[in-house]
Amino acid sequence: MLESVLIANRGEIACRIIRTARRLGLRTVAVHSSADRGALHTRLADQSIEIGPAEARSSYLDVARILAAARESGAAAIHPGYGFLSENAAFARACAEAGVVFVGPPADAIERMGSKSGARQLMAAAGVPVLPGYDGEDQSDESLATEARRLGFPLLVKPTAGGGGKGMRIVRSAAELAEALAGARREALKAFGDARLLLERFVEKGRHVEIQVFGDTHGGAVHLYERDCSLQRRHQKVIEEAPAPRLDEATRVRMGTAAVAAARAVDYVGAGTVEFLYDGREFYFLEMNTRLQVEHPVTELVTGLDLVEWQLRIASGEPLPLAQEQVPRRGHAVEARLYAEDPERGFLPSTGRLERVRWPTELPHVRVDTGVRTGDEVSIHYDPMLAKVIAWGSDRLAAIDRLREALAATAIDGVRTNTRFLWEILGDEAVRAGDVSTRLLEQALQPVGGTPAERTEAWLVAAALGLATGGRSKPRGMAPVTAWGDGGGFRVNAPATLRLPLRLDEERRWLRLTPAGSDLAVELDGRTHLLQDVEVADERITGRIDGRRFAARYEPADHGFTVRRHCLRFEFAEDVGAEVHVPAEREGHVRSPMPGVVLDVRVRAGDSVEGGAVLAVLEAMKMEHSLTAPWPARVASVVVSPGDRVEEGAELVVLEPRTESSLRQPTGNK
Repeated sequence: MLESVLIANRGEIACRIIRTARRLGLRTVAVHSSADRGALHTRLADQSIEIGPAEARSSYLDVARILAAARESGAAAIHPGYGFLSENAAFARACAEAGVVFVGPPADAIERMGSKSGARQLMAAAGVPVLPGYDGEDQSDESLATEARRLGFPLLVKPTAGGGGKGMRIVRSAAELAEALAGARREALKAFGDARLLLERFVEKGRHVEIQVFGDTHGGAVHLYERDCSLQRRHQKVIEEAPAPRLDEATRVRMGTAAVAAARAVDYVGAGTVEFLYDGREFYFLEMNTRLQVEHPVTELVTGLDLVEWQLRIASGEPLPLAQEQVPRRGHAVEARLYAEDPERGFLPSTGRLERVRWPTELPHVRVDTGVRTGDEVSIHYDPMLAKVIAWGSDRLAAIDRLREALAATAIDGVRTNTRFLWEILGDEAVRAGDVSTRLLEQALQPVGGTPAERTEAWLVAAALGLATGGRSKPRGMAPVTAWGDGGGFRVNAPATLRLPLRLDEERRWLRLTPAGSDLAVELDGRTHLLQDVEVADERITGRIDGRRFAARYEPADHGFTVRRHCLRFEFAEDVGAEVHVPAEREGHVRSPMPGVVLDVRVRAGDSVEGGAVLAVLEAMKMEHSLTAPWPARVASVVVSPGDRVEEGAELVVLEPRTESSLRQPTGNK
């Protein structure tokens, strides 16, 4: 076994590798950028070394600095995790030349599978089914347009290099092709340093099913069954599960066999994932990720195996720990990717300080892989994923319900997150029935941010809490809560009635509370609701509202409290409402929704634009964001230029209402 390992990554995957390596007795070394100074992975490791500034290209992507850290620390091996340099053949080759073990496949295997077009050709030769497409060397717009017409629409434009859905575009007509090619090339060049593209026929209701494979240096190769990663948004996986629902055993066996054949075709060593598109009848090779996947925990939970341990043992020269027939499988596991992003604002990344982080680690069969804690900063420099929350169950619905419970028990303050959206997805009827596809989230499931019924129930829960706390920061410990707890509502020859003033956002209410035996009647909006069996303990409140069970978490504050239900956060206070501001968009000021860099400016002062027209393109957190005109307008002024770095709220373009006398047609992109 190796004696020491340097982890060339950050965040939750770095923490994950460090924990397994230390359990195996390996000394661990963490590298970090200046922005990650003091991050969780640096605290867990035996040694940490700073390798550069916040920008990834000068730190986590700098091969020379990482190898220098390996020499300084005496690390015997480097584990790249996923992302960054994990699928970089030059890095794997540089490790070998430096005499450091690369925990991953040989450089040749990375190169052969790293090109999607080359991998397609290799898989076709190995007898693995591939989608109709074009993967030729002629990358001119004319040639790609000719091939697109041959394949027919809709089709998928995708970079030949990289992964994670970056650069992919769905093209539904010839008129959309030129813009899609330009955008895909630009994003591919920036993300992977390679602007080459390929075309594939697009399957409208396809499923993304992938097989976990392992190979060793002794010629062995096995698969660890499949995962379904169909629930995606903008080609980025959101929910993953194992095993795949609605997959018959014969197809499962054929997929596993094809995946092992793909691994053997390149003499694969270590962990890899062979991804297939499944249309409900046949499956087709998509690509092979020559690294550990973000979603590997669901495989670990259904097999009971530690995939990082397998990686380290294989990198040490050991044979595969199990033969194919020995690989176990039990129950079902589901994973949700929790991001710092705002679903109600188009999933824009959210940056800032994590003021409070609470994970549901007390729940049985729930696992949280994270690299953040209270007090950490979420910056613009890296992927905004905060954690993976994973749940296991004896069957699929048990795992889904447990994961929903875990998400509801998660609390993150300081940045916006997609927790509620994940909770909604797992409650959708189609998802629960296993009727999933790669288009489901964008076609049918959009974030709603809470329903009127949930808001009403939050007011009722707040009434009980307000009575229990008496406006103080700590509850009185009443269990169950009764209106007699404070003696403040006594009336002669009439029921004791209390009036409670509360505010939620800009909404202010006086709630009337009246005891009804051991229960509590709350008058809200002219209707009386009955609260029964209410108990408050350990920052939890439970009971029944009009006969329906409810449970919520709360956090006391100096002048109120926060109620959390169904992954929603309701902040109640007793002070008066705040000033209402007119949105900047109404005034014509188009501002940056986050810190970032201006990639492109599409308009000039004096241009006339329609509602929805792209005004500027912003890059933040490795993604492009188009800022559009909220209504038909005339461009009064343009404040920024391509290349400018802007902060959140910075003014970019100023619009004014369009009149007939102000019309001037745009003369082209700036």
